[in-house]
Amino acid sequence: MNASDLTPADLLRSALAADPTRPLVTFYDDATGERVELSVATFANWVAKTANLLQGDLAAEPGDRLALLLPAHWQSAVWLLACSSVGVLVDVGGDPSRADLVVSGPDTLEEARACSGERVALALRPLGGRFPQTPTGFSDYAVEVPSQGDRFAPYAPVDPTGPALAVSAEGIELTGAQVVERARADAESLGLKSGSRLLSGLGYGDWAGLSAGLYAPLAVGGSVVLCRHLDQLPQDGLTQRIDSERITDTAV
Repeated sequence: MNASDLTPADLLRSALAADPTRPLVTFYDDATGERVELSVATFANWVAKTANLLQGDLAAEPGDRLALLLPAHWQSAVWLLACSSVGVLVDVGGDPSRADLVVSGPDTLEEARACSGERVALALRPLGGRFPQTPTGFSDYAVEVPSQGDRFAPYAPVDPTGPALAVSAEGIELTGAQVVERARADAESLGLKSGSRLLSGLGYGDWAGLSAGLYAPLAVGGSVVLCRHLDQLPQDGLTQRIDSERITDTAV
C-alpha cells in the first residue's frame, strides 16, 4: 500500500488501484454453511453504495457518531469502510442512545431502538438477503442499498486527524490516521505482507479482532478469510480450510 494512505478508505482506494480482481474478504458462517468471496472491486462497490446511502439517504455528516451493533461479518467490514469514506465516527458496540445513527443486526434491534436518529437493520442472511418483514422503526439495508450509486465522492474531504473508530469494549477512540498506523504495526507483528492470506476467527468486539479481520490485511495488500462460528466446524475442518483457502497466517 502507499505511504500516503492516511485513512482506511485510502487503503481501499490503493488496493483497488493495485489489483481490483484479487480476493479481499472471504466470509464463512459455519452455523449456516455460508461462504462469500469478495474481490477488491466487489467489496469497494459495496462500500461505495453504502457510503452513498450513509451520506445521501441517511444525511450523515463528518463527525457524526454511528453505533455499529454487528458481529464479525463481511457486511460489517463494508460499514467500517463506508464510515471511513464519509468521515463518520463508527463506534463498534457503542451505546445507541449516544449515537446519531445506529446499524444493527437481527439480535440487537431492541437495544438499537434507543437511538433517536436514523436506524438501519441488517438481516445478515446468506447472499445479503433482506428481512421477511422490515423491523418497525428501521430501514432494511438489503432493500435500500442496491439502488445506490456505484461510485462515491464525499461532500467534504475526510480529515485523517478526525475521530474515525471507537471500540466501546476497550474504551479507545482513534483517528483515521491512527487506525492506519496501528493496522500497519499489527501487520508487521503478524508477519503479513502483500499477498498474505490471514484466517481470522476473532470477533469484531475489540481492536485485535477488527485489525486481524480487516484493517491489518488491508494495510499491506493482503486478504482476510473471516470466519464466524468457527467453533462449529467439524473435526479437522479448520485444517482443511487452511489448506483449501491457501492460508498463510491465522488469528483464532
